[in-house]
Amino acid sequence: MLEQLFGSRTRVKLLRLFLTNASTSYYVREITRKINEQLNSVRRELANLVNLGVVLTNTQTDKKYYQLNPKFVLAEELKAVLTKSQLLVEQDLVRRICDAGKIKYLALTGSFAGAKSPLTDLIVVGKVDKNLFLRAIERFQREVGKELNYTLLSTREYNERQSVADKFLLTILNGPKTVMVDKLQEGE
Repeated sequence: MLEQLFGSRTRVKLLRLFLTNASTSYYVREITRKINEQLNSVRRELANLVNLGVVLTNTQTDKKYYQLNPKFVLAEELKAVLTKSQLLVEQDLVRRICDAGKIKYLALTGSFAGAKSPLTDLIVVGKVDKNLFLRAIERFQREVGKELNYTLLSTREYNERQSVADKFLLTILNGPKTVMVDKLQEGE
């Protein structure tokens, strides 16, 4: 969605990287790995962002580093646009997962809830078409530019894990999350 607005998927990924890590400096190859884009595309878009004043450069030990310009006038507005677009992409992910099968429970956890080292970012309980589910995950990862760790459990597996007080499951269920679907109390 934002690539149509901003003209480039790479530019959107760069903006997201810099705006969500405002005080961090990155060198080109590090950026390329983080956003999973081609080196030439990253260099071209970094040059555009430097020319616009969004990003500053500095050289240390023969490496050129890039960082968000803290004085860039539109930084907060761009961050707000990226945050709102992320919400739309998250809603689309939830809809696509729900369309992939009979979902009993779906919660956004981990990085969705602001965790720094999440166990999982998404927990789904139910019966799903794995191909549709994986396509939804892949689409989300492409649009957001980051990997999504997910946990997919059948209702039986969920109940078994809960009955033995599985530490992994309890940590997720008791941690910060946004529950999008909760039909676990309903009959099979």
